[in-house]
Amino acid sequence: MSIASRPQPIVAIDGPAGAGKSTVARRLAETLGFVLVDTGALYRAVALAALRAGIARQDAEAVGALAHSLVARRAIAFERDAARGLRLRLDGDDVTDAIRTPDVGMGASTVSAYKSVREALLDLQRQAGRAGGVVLEGRDIGTVVFPDADVKFFLTARIEVRARRRFDELTAAGTRTTFEETLADLQRRDAQDTSRAIAPLKQADDAILVDSSEMAPDDAVALMAARVRAKTAESTPASSQA
Repeated sequence: MSIASRPQPIVAIDGPAGAGKSTVARRLAETLGFVLVDTGALYRAVALAALRAGIARQDAEAVGALAHSLVARRAIAFERDAARGLRLRLDGDDVTDAIRTPDVGMGASTVSAYKSVREALLDLQRQAGRAGGVVLEGRDIGTVVFPDADVKFFLTARIEVRARRRFDELTAAGTRTTFEETLADLQRRDAQDTSRAIAPLKQADDAILVDSSEMAPDDAVALMAARVRAKTAESTPASSQA
């Protein structure tokens, strides 16, 4: 299905950790009036659920079974929040902040490499975006989840810039860490995300590269919104524009 057969387009945003995808995706969805689907939060929720259940993140079989159970009982749910855009609940518990710790981030990178976990969450992601009018952000949206997405972006930045942004975010939230630790954490995440056998992080051939190293979030949003609107205009029959 293409934009010509959808009421509104599917927008995919992929990129490495710390590139600002969550902020940019949320603001882009607000700008376009689209629904935001934070797919990375789903994997973080699975990692947090495993941690709380005492399941080792390296136990692929057990984590996969847990992921299927979470989906079957609808234990992972997003809800709108005026200030944050979206909040995430896990078994009814608000885990919006809990899933953003470095440990859960590394856990998400680990469990997202498991085929059973990806299978459990794939349908959730596709159901959320199939009708269009959505912005989805993650690691493999444009390559695996929605390879037919109407507009694809690969949002990145130099690793030192990403580390500084993540460090500032963590310290603002009260997490005790250093810039050096944050940088090393991102380097490990990059290596793990790009080298995994299943759905590795990579730029889709038809994705638009957006390097935000020297770009404010609002500038990135403006650039991306213009591209989405231009693509929509190109695909709209002349008779419907009159």
